[in-house]
Amino acid sequence: MFGTVTQALMSGLWTTFEIFILTLIFSLPLGLIFAFGLLSRFKPVKAVMNVFVWVIRGTPLMLQLIIIFYGPGLWLHQAIWSGDETGRITATVVAFVINYACYFSVIFRGGIESIPRGQYEAAAALGMTKAQTFFRIILPQVIKRIVPASSNEVITLVKDTSLANVVAYSEIMLAAKQQMMNYSSLVPLFIAGVFYFVMATVLTALFGFIEKKLNYYR
Repeated sequence: MFGTVTQALMSGLWTTFEIFILTLIFSLPLGLIFAFGLLSRFKPVKAVMNVFVWVIRGTPLMLQLIIIFYGPGLWLHQAIWSGDETGRITATVVAFVINYACYFSVIFRGGIESIPRGQYEAAAALGMTKAQTFFRIILPQVIKRIVPASSNEVITLVKDTSLANVVAYSEIMLAAKQQMMNYSSLVPLFIAGVFYFVMATVLTALFGFIEKKLNYYR
């Protein structure tokens, strides 16, 4: 049983990685854009972004996933996501990207606000443009400061990928549930737990390494 269950969960592992990687690829830059909105001097934009981030952070990711997948079909009477795996992973990634972009936006905003204004003024005195100042002076320091908080979100993302089973997308947790029903045993769930634990441990070690490499900013 152990070998069969592990093999079944390995097939779900790749789809879990797919959700994880795609979410990071799109949510990090989107989170930075949202952070600019939160820091905007144009009050309507700032107000809209604050409300949007507040709502997304204040509601469960599972609820958001259900609304994004099933909502359009109920409201528009026409599904925008296909019922196959492509449609399910697309809806899942959209929900995850929006959710995590909001969390990353708050982290980015905190990192940007922590940089002393004097650095902006010094860069301007050297003739640097705002874009050059941000990407060459500010952003590297922001990345260093937000690594610990970001690591928590990334590790949480690994575990949140299990929510994809809500829309019947075949990831580790759904595969574990199916194997649990097949064998009438909780062993598949324990094996799934080991998978998540190993992934979280690897990410913890990776972020620890990244923090040490970024120590030159101290």
